[in-house]
Amino acid sequence: MGSFKLSFALVCFLTLAINLDTTHAQNSPQDYLNAHNAARAQVGVGPLAWNPTLAAYAQNYANQRRGDCNLVHSGGPYGENIAKGSGDFTGTAAVNLWVAEKANYNHPTNTCASGKVCGHYTQVVWRNSNQLGCARVQCTNNGWWFVICSYSPPGNYIGQSPY
Repeated sequence: MGSFKLSFALVCFLTLAINLDTTHAQNSPQDYLNAHNAARAQVGVGPLAWNPTLAAYAQNYANQRRGDCNLVHSGGPYGENIAKGSGDFTGTAAVNLWVAEKANYNHPTNTCASGKVCGHYTQVVWRNSNQLGCARVQCTNNGWWFVICSYSPPGNYIGQSPY
């Protein structure tokens, strides 16, 4: 009977560990860094490092958006990208949306294609930004996910090229 309890406890622990691991898949600090740094490496920009202060800022602001999931910027002191999505919208999926704007960016002229958005992408690859902190919350009004990444120093200065 004792070995049964031990075996049962071990199975419960392993199940919990597996579920915790999959719950955080593509939402860990390393996942955010990997997605950002892959895009940065493509254009010869150095990697970002995770910053717990930026992550806490992002988490605090994400918590404020939890009730409405509106895409409203925080107006804070950091560079910032925000996104929302339904289903299992992960942090990596949000970064991939921002990076997909690369197709709208013309580096030689430092402009976005007419009628297109590319500022999220340029913040991802902004050469002077070297710190990152991100957060993700599920919204209570619609079940969607709100994702925010904060960058320091901020980027996207008018007239300056990201790299």
